[in-house]
Amino acid sequence: MKSHRIARVNEVIRETAANAILFEIKDPRVKNVTVTRAEVSGDLQHAKVYVSVMGSEKEQSLTMHGLKSAAGFVQTRVASQLTSRYVPHITFVIDEGVKRSVEIARMIREENERIAADHAANGTAPVGEDAQDAVDDEGDDTETDDTDDHAEQPGPADGSATRPD
Repeated sequence: MKSHRIARVNEVIRETAANAILFEIKDPRVKNVTVTRAEVSGDLQHAKVYVSVMGSEKEQSLTMHGLKSAAGFVQTRVASQLTSRYVPHITFVIDEGVKRSVEIARMIREENERIAADHAANGTAPVGEDAQDAVDDEGDDTETDDTDDHAEQPGPADGSATRPD
């Protein structure tokens, strides 16, 4: 199967599943869900819809149960959007990528706060970009010219060309 066709089917499945989850599923268990991506098999028989669920482990488990029971409903919505012989069997999978990125950002922020507190307690200058900027500014006595080096092209300002008669 051609990769551009699979990519198109992936996008249709992702959009349709996201719309169905967001606007059409009335199950109270399904909330705080973001559809991140979809992957369809080469034979278009199976599709994994990756979702990110915000909340505790219990809320995630409940939401996944709700999505599992609504998979047939989402599959019928996908069938109405696809014009292919087969409609892929949809499986919902938790996408841990968003959760990991939030956790990494939290760890970086905590480490930066710890370093700033250490420097404030010791009375030392911070190390990193701020210190590098201070070093760059000390030895730089030359003025920079921010003007454009490109020569101005003759002609009208709107970019249209005039033809000599």
